[in-house]
Formats: sequence, structure tokens, C-alpha cells
Amino acid sequence: MAQTAASFARTQFRLSKAMEPMMSTEEKAKGPASYFPSIEKKYGQPIAHWIKLVSDLTDLKHMERVAWLKSEHGMGHGHANAIVGYVLANTPKSKP
Repeated sequence: MAQTAASFARTQFRLSKAMEPMMSTEEKAKGPASYFPSIEKKYGQPIAHWIKLVSDLTDLKHMERVAWLKSEHGMGHGHANAIVGYVLANTPKSKP
């Protein structure tokens, strides 16, 4: 009987662990936004600051904006790329 109870307890534990992602009340950020907390922590500015800076670089292409963040602000490639990708994905496209 003890083995059956222990086996049941292990099964319940595995099931509860498997259900944790489904029971979460807070959605985790996905894509470029998943970098935002570490960007804010590492560079000491809110993400809105970086988004504004990159949004103002309308004459530069994606990789030119990434290079600008890296050279002017010492940002790592992944962080710079995440910000630029986010800005471009959330900027309305202008029709010619």
C-alpha cells in the first residue's frame, strides 16, 4: 500500500508541474520583447527611451540602426537587434 501511495504522490507531483505553464496568470513576453527587462537592467534606461531613439532613425535600415545602437550606446548585438526588430514590427508601413 505504501508503494501505491508513493507512486500516486509522484504522479500527482508530475501532473502539477506539467500544469504550471497553463495555470500562470501572467503571460511571458515573447519575441524581441522578451529581452526588454535585461536591456533596462543592463543599460539603465527604460525601454521607451530606446524605442524612441530607434523610432527617430527613419532614414536608416534595420542593420544600420543595430550598428548605431552598438557604436553610439555600446549595446550588444542581440539587445540592439531586439529593439530595432520590435520598433520595425510595430511601425505602420507607409504606402507609396
